[in-house]
Amino acid sequence: MADNQQVFQQIEKRSDVSYPVLVPNLKGLESAIATGVKEIAVFGAASETFSKTNINCSIEESIRNFRMVVEEAKKHGIRTRGYISCIVGCPYEGEIKPAITAHLASIMLDLGCYEISLGDTIGVGSPRKIKRVLNELLHVSSNDMSYYALHCHDTYGQALINIHMGLENDIRVFDSSVAGLGGCPYAAGASGNVATEDLLYFLEGEGLKTGIDLHKIVEIGDYISKELNRTNQSKTAVAILAKKYHQKC
Repeated sequence: MADNQQVFQQIEKRSDVSYPVLVPNLKGLESAIATGVKEIAVFGAASETFSKTNINCSIEESIRNFRMVVEEAKKHGIRTRGYISCIVGCPYEGEIKPAITAHLASIMLDLGCYEISLGDTIGVGSPRKIKRVLNELLHVSSNDMSYYALHCHDTYGQALINIHMGLENDIRVFDSSVAGLGGCPYAAGASGNVATEDLLYFLEGEGLKTGIDLHKIVEIGDYISKELNRTNQSKTAVAILAKKYHQKC
């Protein structure tokens, strides 16, 4: 983003909220430091072809790149979250071996990433596939799953059931986006990340407390969908907004 510094600086910051920024290289880190960023995100992919298409380098080259970024960030007291794309499937290579994800996760943890987001980037995951990856990662983190988060796209309507599998395997952090915004430019038809509204409704239904006001999130998702002239992808939001509309009539 050409205007990322301006966007970051104009955000009204809260002390209890993290504002990580994606940093692809040392030049990006320099910009982040100058902007006053306190947390960054580095990324790799479990697919060679996706890595070359997305960030123009091989998996091993991406490791060298984010290693330099993380080590330099430490010198400035900046903490790092790691992201791994295509943990179960790739638009070019098909199914991905869990061992590749485990290899990347091991390196990120050794570098000091406080958490690793596991991305089903094109939404082809199923509970069985997610379970295979999580089982492989147990060996990397000495059975401690608190280092991992799930990042599930909902292309085939599997995001929430995959998140349920994550919950059953001690994952407690899940990435989401209001109104299900997002997607993947390298995968035709890939939808955005699981809608925050749907995730909150699901978690509340499971008796889990998030501390987040679902109805306020619905308002935010409705607002940004209208501003972007995009269809709201959250089924929960659509239902709540419809109910609210009929109550007014």
